[in-house]
Amino acid sequence: MNQPKTPWYFLFLVILAGESVFILPFVLSRIFRPTVLEVFNLDNVQLGACFSIYGIVALISYLFGGALADKFPPRKLIAVALWMTSLGGLVYATFPNYLILKTLYGYWGFTTIFLFWAPMIKATRVWGGISSQGKAFGFLDGGRGLVGALFGTLGVLIFSLFITSEISEATSTESRAAFRYVILVSAGIVAFVGILVWFFMKMNHKLEKEIVVEKITISQVREVLRLPSVWLLMIIILSAYVGYKITDIFSLYAQDVMLYDQIQSAQIGTFLLFLRPLIGVLIGILADRTQTTFWLIVSFIISFFGALLFASGLISNSTTALFFISILIVATGVYAARSLYFAVMQKGKIPLVLTGTAVGIISLIGYTPDIFAGPAMGYLLENSPGEEGHQHVFWMLALFSLIGSLASWYYYKLYKTEKQLS
Repeated sequence: MNQPKTPWYFLFLVILAGESVFILPFVLSRIFRPTVLEVFNLDNVQLGACFSIYGIVALISYLFGGALADKFPPRKLIAVALWMTSLGGLVYATFPNYLILKTLYGYWGFTTIFLFWAPMIKATRVWGGISSQGKAFGFLDGGRGLVGALFGTLGVLIFSLFITSEISEATSTESRAAFRYVILVSAGIVAFVGILVWFFMKMNHKLEKEIVVEKITISQVREVLRLPSVWLLMIIILSAYVGYKITDIFSLYAQDVMLYDQIQSAQIGTFLLFLRPLIGVLIGILADRTQTTFWLIVSFIISFFGALLFASGLISNSTTALFFISILIVATGVYAARSLYFAVMQKGKIPLVLTGTAVGIISLIGYTPDIFAGPAMGYLLENSPGEEGHQHVFWMLALFSLIGSLASWYYYKLYKTEKQLS
């Protein structure tokens, strides 16, 4: 299909929305994990259970939200999702009890997935056209990383401004008051991004009609299910997403093993977010010029060897340089895989008009780590406190990286002859 090209600011708004919607449920807890555990009076298992409830709601939302994305323009669904997610931030800022917090994560599972996820992927695929899928998804994930990094930097700045005493001596009350400002500012920005999307993320009217169907039929669902690429992408995304979830513990690793304070630990999380845009853009450009599926294999292999460095026990509070090198290796593998796994949809012969339906079906399995990864990490960390628990988590990363590399290799072999079509 010779589709009209959408303007550059269309992708910019997709990127801005694509990370903003996840700031409240995930990015803040990734950067401020020790603080979140303290101010909400949680342990790692309880926080993992919140993520699991999010994942259970998301699992259902992926399936039905995918079909919704093929019936309505992405702009409207994305804007509404941002506004509803922002409202949840007002509840989050009250530091609710554990039951309400779990309910809130379930609510976020609906707002960020049912209304948002498939429309975001479809909008990105539309922008990429025939020849720039690697660039489109590389820019998407890299740009989302930059947005997350900027949110993280702003959050750390706000948090440090409202801590009046030395950070190592800050009371729980002071931490809570400072973190409330972080939440409220984040919620306000998310709502504002929704306004920008509603008024400015518009596409060519003809193109909008071409990518929307009035009704999703059973035969169309069967058409998607018959594609080998759909089943392989379930495994590939599941493996890559486990890796992405495990990057959540780097700030905690900095505190438990490297003996950093809250601000220093949060800065590690922010450092990771700044790596993500660089890796996403570079791998996206490289993939379009060569073979996207080949670089997907390489990404998992890099992640595997980075995981082994942490799992081996070589890293301690006296090996700072090795700590940062190992973070760089793991982040390169994890973020590269995350940037590329949806970029291979076209090579796998998945029809553009059924992108939402395909994304919903793939995500039903691919994003199950939202359910099991949090509790699994929490269990490993709580049952083997300190460095040993972190080593167990990175053995988990090594296993899933190996599985992902094998699935990617098979995808590469299966669709290698389709190079000229991608």
